[in-house]
This record gives sequence, structure tokens and C-alpha cells, in this order.
Amino acid sequence: QVQLVESGGGLVQAGGSLRLSCAASGIIFRVTVMGWYRQAPGKQRELVARFSQRDGTNYADSVKGRFTISRDNAKNTLYLQMNSLKPEDTAVYYCYYNTLGPDYWGQGTQVTVSS
Repeated sequence: QVQLVESGGGLVQAGGSLRLSCAASGIIFRVTVMGWYRQAPGKQRELVARFSQRDGTNYADSVKGRFTISRDNAKNTLYLQMNSLKPEDTAVYYCYYNTLGPDYWGQGTQVTVSS
């Protein structure tokens, strides 16, 4: 059974940093996209950053230059380094794997940035 478990969220002051991790367990075949999404209260879930087999690495305009997505294949872990955090980055962050079969989502981790 595949599970994605996020960690690393928390409360941070504006200008601070956090690193999110997403540990994948189980066997996931034919991953085409892995990435991070976020959802703020009252808003739709939006893409933050992703690795795509077809398109390479993509970032939302709002996080370019501040966030970095990376992965450790040996540990089956996806990361999101978030620097220069802003109050508008406050959201629940989800990791996501798209495959040629099912899609997988983590349970989310809360990131709160205070001003």
C-alpha cells in the first residue's frame, strides 16, 4: 500500500525558512510527476513546485527564487525548501505523485507564516 507522509510544517515568522519532507512508502510504479501543492483557507489547491518527466522542474511564479524542490531517490523522499517565507505562503502543503495508474496525495502539513 502506497503512503505519502509529509512533515516539517510549523509556525515561522515572515522571512524565515522551513523544509518540508514527503516520505513515500510502498512501491510506486511509473511516476510521471511528483510535486507539492498548497491550499489556503477559502482558496483552491494550487501547484507550488513539481518535477515532471515531460516538462522538467516547474515553480509557481509566487515562489520562484524562494522555494526549491528536490528529491532523494535512495530515501524515496521529496523535499521542499522554503526560504524568505511570507504570510501569504500560509497554507496546508500536500505532496503529490502522478503515475500512469493512480494518483497519490499525502495528508498535508500546515505551514503558518506570521507577520
